[in-house]
Amino acid sequence: MAAKKACESLSKSLIGEVHKWGCMKQTGVSLRYMMEFGSRPTERNLLLSAQFLHKELAIRIARRAVELERLPYGLSEKPAVLTVRDWYLDSFRDVRSFPEIKDANDEKEFTQVIKAVKVRHNNVVPMMALGVQQLKKGMDPNIVCEDLDEIHQFLDRFYMSRIGIRMLIGQHVELHNPNPPPHCVGYIHTKMSPLVVAQNASEDARAICLREYGSAPNVTIYGDPNFTFPYVPAHLHLMVFELVKNSLRAVQECFMDSDKVAPPIKIIIADGIEDVTIKVSDEGGGIPRSGLPKIFTYLYSTARNPLDEHSNLGTADAVTMAGYGYGLPISRLYARYFGGDLQIISMEGD
Repeated sequence: MAAKKACESLSKSLIGEVHKWGCMKQTGVSLRYMMEFGSRPTERNLLLSAQFLHKELAIRIARRAVELERLPYGLSEKPAVLTVRDWYLDSFRDVRSFPEIKDANDEKEFTQVIKAVKVRHNNVVPMMALGVQQLKKGMDPNIVCEDLDEIHQFLDRFYMSRIGIRMLIGQHVELHNPNPPPHCVGYIHTKMSPLVVAQNASEDARAICLREYGSAPNVTIYGDPNFTFPYVPAHLHLMVFELVKNSLRAVQECFMDSDKVAPPIKIIIADGIEDVTIKVSDEGGGIPRSGLPKIFTYLYSTARNPLDEHSNLGTADAVTMAGYGYGLPISRLYARYFGGDLQIISMEGD
């Protein structure tokens, strides 16, 4: 009985602490700042970075944990969402219980703690997708997805914050790499070739298509092979992979029963004065105009949802051609994270 009371007391004090930190203002960190600061990964800089993260991660994690308790339509009570909330509470406890970081040894120990936090949150996206699916199952079928604006806005904030948390942790951890690849500052490649990233992402997407359909349309890429700019290759890879994967599936299914050869997917990379634009186009039939508002929501997919109550979340990273409807909205968040955007222009029938 005493143990139960102690546990309840600890839980209440933790929740109180989470709410206190969840009210604090978080600090934005630009790509330029991360690149300049990380270009000199001295012991002092790593110490300063860890001290900043000690406070900043607690704020960001607490803000999300608080929001997870206040979701509309009973989403907060769904088993999968409760699991995600527990992950955030555990991570908040791990970060806050770590003592003040005073020297290099503290910094190294703290780096191991935040590495574990990042791993703990690996399956947040499929688990939240499962929570939304659990919500949809019990909802009035007359409620249309577009009416659930609060949930869409929450998930946008939630996943954008997750991108930021993982970027901050990953950048700090990677600065410990004694042999970084050429031109790399943590996660950032100072001379990233969008053409090379697009080639790799397209090859990965075609491999998935070949596995599922037995064949895959070609992908043709146009752009200057010598053009580079500073960016996070993993982010661009994810965006191009998702777009090409969608295009491959659309073309493959459009031409599956046709005698015609499936037309290639085209990727055009344009380097302007202010922006880098990457255009992915296909002849997969387009999306009906009525469907366009739905493609950036988290409650819509043109394909069967492979994630269900019985799926093994330990293998949730297995990629399929048609995921759980999150590829496009999350890719748009990655584009927006450093000030870009992702837009879809559809010509139905093309």
